[in-house]
Amino acid sequence: MINTEKIIEKVILVAVCEGDEVEAKDSIDELAELCETAGAQVVGQIMQNLERRNPGTYVGTGKVEEIADLIWETGATGIVCDDELTPAQMRNLADALDTKVMDRTLIILDIFAARAGTAEGKIQVELAQLRYEMTRLTGFGKNMSRVGGTAAGGGGAIGTRGPGEKKLEMDKRLIAGRISQLKKELADVVSHRELTRAKRQKNGVPVAAIVGYTNAGKSSLLNKLTDANILEWDALFATLDPTTRELFLDNDQKVLLTDTVGFIRKLPHHLVDAFKSTLEEAKYADYIIHVVDVSNPQMDRQMEIVYETLDKLGVNDKPVITIFNKVDKVLDEHDYHDLRADYTVHTSVKTGKGLDRVREILAELLRDGKEYVEKLVPYSEAGSIAKIRENGELISEEYREDGIFIKAYI
Repeated sequence: MINTEKIIEKVILVAVCEGDEVEAKDSIDELAELCETAGAQVVGQIMQNLERRNPGTYVGTGKVEEIADLIWETGATGIVCDDELTPAQMRNLADALDTKVMDRTLIILDIFAARAGTAEGKIQVELAQLRYEMTRLTGFGKNMSRVGGTAAGGGGAIGTRGPGEKKLEMDKRLIAGRISQLKKELADVVSHRELTRAKRQKNGVPVAAIVGYTNAGKSSLLNKLTDANILEWDALFATLDPTTRELFLDNDQKVLLTDTVGFIRKLPHHLVDAFKSTLEEAKYADYIIHVVDVSNPQMDRQMEIVYETLDKLGVNDKPVITIFNKVDKVLDEHDYHDLRADYTVHTSVKTGKGLDRVREILAELLRDGKEYVEKLVPYSEAGSIAKIRENGELISEEYREDGIFIKAYI
């Protein structure tokens, strides 16, 4: 009988603290969440204070021995380091510990691969994975090390001789070819996205990008405001694929809300590059809605990371609405502040608290970009009133003998 039960990997987390112990502790705690999201069980943690990471083994040689002992004690099947390892560090650790060696980037890539649902998301994830793998063909330990001696002899052990570099070069060519193909496919998707973006701008419908740390409640907010019916899940990176929906406000105005991929500490540069077209939804939006999870103890640091990421994308001149979400989860609701925000709202997307105020703020922002007019429109130009209804805000209309007297924001 075939055993169909999924084997859960047991992993030990390894981190280097280069100064800020609180930040290092928060980071390794987050890594534990990432590993659990990826389906692994964390059976131990080891952290070492160093001025800088060991270029050969990430941690010091003495700490490597401590990790080996912990692997034996816990029956761990691998280790996960809290930083992106170099190929040499990955290879040396695998050789010294004789176990599977992973890093933070690899775990995040694995989660992204599981979460990607659309064709664009799958292309972006595969592209990031291949770029990561390209630099590590010889870095995954003994099973990937094919750099033995030539057929005429050399430094390789028995069983490692043969194609050697030829095999690696062939692998690299195959990966490079696939990367090239994916780039072309992604370029087509990006071109379509840009056309959609240009159409939105031409139609004059404002766009608000929803940003925030992963699992802050961005998708829940979009669902609550627009009935988008997208996945809500209390997990890191529950949704990757951007979703855009119309939100109709009380003054007959509408705004497009676009959900974006969540941010996180040490977001791998491979992913930033691959998801650039998706992340740039924030760059081309008219307004930013920043969702913050007030129930998270690292709330302040998470806000910093969001703004650091936005700055890298060149998003620093948009009106910002910061939504302090999940106030229903805290015992003592504070007067939360965000100095970079133009507006702040305390909300609970779950209960609906504060969402009316979010709609009011969006209506105010839409009105700020328009001019108030009072004018008489001749009946021969009555068709222009329909355009005002669509792209402006018609306050009132009064039918008179010589035309229609309107008050409106246009």
